[in-house]
Amino acid sequence: MDLTGIHHLTAITARAADNNRFYTDTLGLRRVKKTVNQDDTSAYHLFYADGAGSPGTDITFFDWPATPERRGTNAITRTGLRVDPDSLDFWAARLADAGLNHGGVTTLDGRSSLDFDDPEGQRLRLVAAESTGAHPWDNSPVAAEHQIRGLGPITISVPELAPTEAMLTRVMNMRRVRDYASPDGQGQVHVFEMGEGGAAAELHVAVQPGLPTARQGAGAVHHVAFRVPDVEAIHGWTERLKEFRVPSSGEVERFYFRSLYFREPGGVLFELATDGPGFDVDEPFETMGQSLSLPPFLEDRRAEIEAKLKPLD
Repeated sequence: MDLTGIHHLTAITARAADNNRFYTDTLGLRRVKKTVNQDDTSAYHLFYADGAGSPGTDITFFDWPATPERRGTNAITRTGLRVDPDSLDFWAARLADAGLNHGGVTTLDGRSSLDFDDPEGQRLRLVAAESTGAHPWDNSPVAAEHQIRGLGPITISVPELAPTEAMLTRVMNMRRVRDYASPDGQGQVHVFEMGEGGAAAELHVAVQPGLPTARQGAGAVHHVAFRVPDVEAIHGWTERLKEFRVPSSGEVERFYFRSLYFREPGGVLFELATDGPGFDVDEPFETMGQSLSLPPFLEDRRAEIEAKLKPLD
């Protein structure tokens, strides 16, 4: 029983309209779903992905009126976005034109990469990596050959390795494959892979005992989700967590996928999510993400929910 890669990553924005412009206009991603946080319907939940909304390509945001995060350990600290190996110079120029500082193209863990922050301080890393079948978006302001192909790797920070490593390897069946020095000079980073491996299926664990505990806010990551193929597989993972006495949410029906939430020993929130049914289950593929979508169990509250949301476009 194996996880097959990264499914999605969910972060926090305090400025939904600005967030929407940045991820669609500057980064050229497709907004594939405009919906609400199912546990807090006053907040948007925005999904940006490749042209097809493929599992493993979407970075999502909760829109909460939060103060900026306090950075530290016990948190997800860097989100990798995979691009073609020949695209990093293009992206360095594009980010500079948008007024964003970046660290220049460097080599990290054997891959060319480019670190930068979004306008709210969300820490991102463009990574030159293999394609895993992402689908370009025809209406993107970024040419197809330079478009972001998907997520990965994802980096988390913990104060000690052993408890987290036990969760990743014994419970989640990941493999520890290599280590490298953290680019900020604060500790070692240990690479764990799942499925067939590669950047789209790696979790990097930075061990940083000298940092304070992070506090979530705008610019922080809320959780990372890993891929399971279908509902039958997530049933198996639910039972596996019970066997290891890992507290979890139990299975949660998100309509676009089915989820299971739990925390690793450092407190980072993990989700397992099914690959389907996908974002076109309730709206045409050609127009998905353009209007507000609500799962069936919220549809009878549409007028109430829409009245509380701010315009995005």
